[in-house]
Amino acid sequence: MELSRREFLKLSGVTTVGIFIFEALGSERVLSATPKAFLVKKRIGEKTTICPYDASGCGFIVAAEGDSITNIEGDPDHPINRGAACSKGASLSQLRTVDGKLNPYRLTKVLYRRPGGTDWETKPWDWAIEQIAKKIKTTRDTNWITRDEDGYLVNRTEGIASVGGAALDNEECYLLVKMLRSMGLVFVEHQARI
Repeated sequence: MELSRREFLKLSGVTTVGIFIFEALGSERVLSATPKAFLVKKRIGEKTTICPYDASGCGFIVAAEGDSITNIEGDPDHPINRGAACSKGASLSQLRTVDGKLNPYRLTKVLYRRPGGTDWETKPWDWAIEQIAKKIKTTRDTNWITRDEDGYLVNRTEGIASVGGAALDNEECYLLVKMLRSMGLVFVEHQARI
């Protein structure tokens, strides 16, 4: 169908007026004429997510009821995996539950084994984060390089390296690299590039 410029402008005007009339009448009133059989409300919440295992970026649908995950399956609308899942992705549901029960092997507490020790101790998260921060600070200070061999100011540490994982999205990787560079790290890599 070929339209002249005048016909195109007329059609655009009629369409715009139709949209305004539709909004003025109230889209709820117009849509309420739809048969109730087709208005299905979800009993459980569903959200899309990305697989945390490799750098492919496969999409999954996570269904939850309350604070419990009831189902994880491949997202058929995702352009990468189109609903399929590799063996690692298919095991996503086992991160929390196995056969409908909480996974007994999933760690939910910090376990710590003292140097030279044989038993694991349960520690609070605050303690673990503080210990990690202290070790990073000590390593950074011990291996700090202010100037290189030629006398140039470099302000860096070569005693710490970081390897990001595919579970991190672009925004998280951006923030992680900003933090690592501000600490003076030189050796920053990502699993997707290796």
